Amino acid sequence: MSVPTRRTLPLILIRGFGGFNTDDEKRVAYQGFNNGTVYPHKRGENYIYEGLILRLMKSSWRYHDATNVVGYYSNRVTEPALIPEALKHFNPEFFSGDKVVIDPAMALHLIKTIEDLRHTFWVFRYYDLNDRTFETYGQALVRLIDFIRELAVDKDGTRPKVNIIAHSMGGLLVREAVQCTYPDSNRKAEDYINKIVTLGTPHQGVTFQIFKDWIGIQAEKEFEHFSPEFQADENNRASYKHFQDHFPVERLLTVVGTNYRSYSMTPAIMLNRVFSAGGEYGQNYNRSDGLVKQAFAQIPGAPRTFVHKCHGGIDSLITARESFEVATRFFFGNVRVRLRLVRGKITRGQDLFGKSEFFLGVSIKPRRVDFELFHQSAEAENCYGPFRNVDLSDRNIAFPWADDNKLIWEGYLNTLPIINDESITIKDMVMRLDFYVGERDLFGIGFSDNLIFRKHYYVRALLSPNLKLYLHTGEEFALDEFQPTNEQEMRIVADGWEFDVVGTGFEGTFGIEIERVPEEGQPEPLTDEIAT
Repeated sequence: MSVPTRRTLPLILIRGFGGFNTDDEKRVAYQGFNNGTVYPHKRGENYIYEGLILRLMKSSWRYHDATNVVGYYSNRVTEPALIPEALKHFNPEFFSGDKVVIDPAMALHLIKTIEDLRHTFWVFRYYDLNDRTFETYGQALVRLIDFIRELAVDKDGTRPKVNIIAHSMGGLLVREAVQCTYPDSNRKAEDYINKIVTLGTPHQGVTFQIFKDWIGIQAEKEFEHFSPEFQADENNRASYKHFQDHFPVERLLTVVGTNYRSYSMTPAIMLNRVFSAGGEYGQNYNRSDGLVKQAFAQIPGAPRTFVHKCHGGIDSLITARESFEVATRFFFGNVRVRLRLVRGKITRGQDLFGKSEFFLGVSIKPRRVDFELFHQSAEAENCYGPFRNVDLSDRNIAFPWADDNKLIWEGYLNTLPIINDESITIKDMVMRLDFYVGERDLFGIGFSDNLIFRKHYYVRALLSPNLKLYLHTGEEFALDEFQPTNEQEMRIVADGWEFDVVGTGFEGTFGIEIERVPEEGQPEPLTDEIAT
């Protein structure tokens, strides 16, 4: 089995669903990945997010645009291409005989001007093919990956795998390639694809079944992939249930949107409340990004994170800074972190009338990046619960933990900029944890928004010479000559570290696990310090 890597690799960007008519999408050169968001209330580097593409080009990974190297056409290109001498050793079928072909002039320019093709991004323009079947999409994506690998091997003799970021329906066509196209040619997708990040992809379908009639989709084969029945059918090889049979689930990150209120398609928001997913307490919750239900944007066993953005449009999953931060840490991060609840107890609340239910949520933000890597809140309707027991021991809750051991968050961090910066004398990493415990009366007799507990805590890791973790309630660690106390140091346990959260209304013990991510291979237990 191939192993993952955190080295820089070619990156394919795939935009999502376009509805009945894709003419508008065809006119958008970079499919929205060049659109960003302005945050007027933030300062400095956090003020303007210029969009995924420009941010990649300005980043330390120094990505280059290779999109124009490949053309996507509505008809098969039959005319033989004029191939320069420097490219004649490539398969001539790369340049003609298909709807997806390499442009010889652009390919020659790429090879001559870009030193390392691992630092390139490619926008996959499948809309231009005018053939709305997933079989065609999967074949085209695999062909693009083959192109990239062959062009790269010409530079340094190795064929790199690729990373993929796919929005909405784009994630479904990636799964088509993984689960169908590659197996049909007796190949394993994991040998060609390193990691995948999906943004709001309806992996388990779209819940409201009048969706098809409402937007007038005529592409029957395309639409069936949005059906929950299609996705849940174990006899269907394209079902999400078979993804793990063809690709390591730990190499897929599902980014789940939670802000349905800012999505522009009001009918979709209403329908997500009417057609709730099973176990979601009917119309009490929306729990979607405006189009895709939170539960349906995930694949069991795969890492997931919540971003408080809507499905598409302005300040959405595709244009938000959070998506960039989460995706690049998943691709390039050298540390994997898990946060769990060990034990907890709610010490106040419980309406005397009605039916009380409790929720626990945490939001996580790294230092110097004023954007969350993980978001839970009452507004997002994605906190764990509802709990009836004050010790949060309920089983089979509607909005469950991320695993069977009360996993709250699993994410990746990148300490390399800290470690490699000689001007930083104290090598430390800081995360702010925003804890929330709320209460809701399901019957409507009592209050629907009681706040049981909310408080910020700061987890500080001294990276070298020996890894130590500390818990702070303020930012005093940023002061010159600061020295942590023994009381602030976290307890070392078998699986990592533990710390206590205590306040009016709630007390709990939480566990942190940290693993080192090598350049090649699976994460491994941390033994001493976090190094390069």
